[in-house]
Formats: sequence, structure tokens, C-alpha cells
Amino acid sequence: MSDTLEKAAAALNEKLSGGDFDSSAKFAIADLGSIVLDENGARVSDEDTEVTLSADADTFEQILSGELNPTGAFMAGKLSVDGDMGVAMKLASVLA
Repeated sequence: MSDTLEKAAAALNEKLSGGDFDSSAKFAIADLGSIVLDENGARVSDEDTEVTLSADADTFEQILSGELNPTGAFMAGKLSVDGDMGVAMKLASVLA
């Protein structure tokens, strides 16, 4: 399992704490794997979710660090969304 994914899941758990995310989403990171987020927090996993957000590792790191807005990444074609767009928008607001 990727150390990068474990660190990213821990960082996402910090961002999700106190947030109100009651749906399920997956970040599919090219060449690394996937992180699932739901009401239980973030963890390295590849289970089915309501929405899948796909990006390369650099884009994902920029979103996670706050350098890149998820909506901006989507509009620029750096982040693709497959599934429930409403859930993606809810996640973007929780991570902002």
C-alpha cells in the first residue's frame, strides 16, 4: 500500500473532522490507487461510491494542500467526475 495514499487519507480525515459529509466519494489517483471518503472518514480503498473523482497525483496533492480549488481543477479538465455531481459539490465545500 502506498505511503502517499496513507498520508493523504490522514490529511483528508483532518479536513473531514467536524465536517458534515454523509455521502460516499472516491478519489482515484492515477498510478497510486484510491481513497474512499464517507461518514466514517477517509481510508485507502477501492470500493464503490456515489461519485468518483479522478486526477493525477500532482493535481490531487494541489487540491489536498489547498493550492488548487476542486471546482477550478474540474473546469480546467484536471479533475474528472463520474457519478453524482451533487455529492462532488458537497465534498468540495467540505474540503474547502
